[in-house]
Amino acid sequence: MDVERLRVLRELADRGTVSATAAALSLTPSAVSQQLKILAREAGVPILEPDGRRLRLTDAGQALVLRAEDVLAALARADAEMASYRRSPRGRVRVAMFPSGAALLLPRVLSRIAESGVEIDAQDVDEPASSVPQLLADFDVILTHRDERAPSLISPRVRLEPILREPIDLVLPPDHALAGRPAVGLDELAEESWISVRGGFPVDDVLQSVAAATGVQPRVVQRINDFRVIEELVLGGHGVALMPRYVPSHRGLVSKRLAGVRAARIYELATRPAAVERPAVLAVLDAFRSAAAGVSTAS
Repeated sequence: MDVERLRVLRELADRGTVSATAAALSLTPSAVSQQLKILAREAGVPILEPDGRRLRLTDAGQALVLRAEDVLAALARADAEMASYRRSPRGRVRVAMFPSGAALLLPRVLSRIAESGVEIDAQDVDEPASSVPQLLADFDVILTHRDERAPSLISPRVRLEPILREPIDLVLPPDHALAGRPAVGLDELAEESWISVRGGFPVDDVLQSVAAATGVQPRVVQRINDFRVIEELVLGGHGVALMPRYVPSHRGLVSKRLAGVRAARIYELATRPAAVERPAVLAVLDAFRSAAAGVSTAS
């Protein structure tokens, strides 16, 4: 089987449509379709089937995607072995990060990688952890986050590594009746209005998990993904909120530990399994580990 056709199949599995695959590979949709037809003939079994107006992988197609990963991983190992003959890693590594994680870790990562010969192309991407497999079509390393009660994503095509646990605290306006407490129980906030993030993101997952554990259902009045906006709303008396502990906080807010519950989000690094064969990617992963360790030590 032709390696480039296997690469086309993997792109289709990542991106979901022929048109998106064609755009990613700088091909025409008809060229992509032709390559997939030839690959099916080479495989000797149907690897695609109609699904409405789209195509989806058959069971044989899914299996071939995994074998394609093996082949492309072997090529990546060959490239990495050649790269290992150089004394230091070189090249560009594409990194996606959720915004607050980027604010916390990216400056430290860039400082650690500065003299390595590795160039980081960083982008902030505000997507839930469930989007990691699709994001890996465009990025080498993804910094993602999840509620610590939520399971890690499980996929043979994704490698995940937890690097940091960040506690989640309650933030209140300074004149709130509970602002003087050392810790606050969620049941004491039953009548409060809450400012939260959109569903599917860790802070809201934590709020829902804690609510399930205590039986107190929060009344969410606003959903905003920008923590700076959430802080301003809380400071203005429009509600209370949960906030990751290491996010730079407005000096006027009061931060309190939630009593009786463990609430945190987990930072994870996601890559393709074969990506760790690249010295440049390994250097970036090491920089993230060191940056996260520095945060833990400082806190």
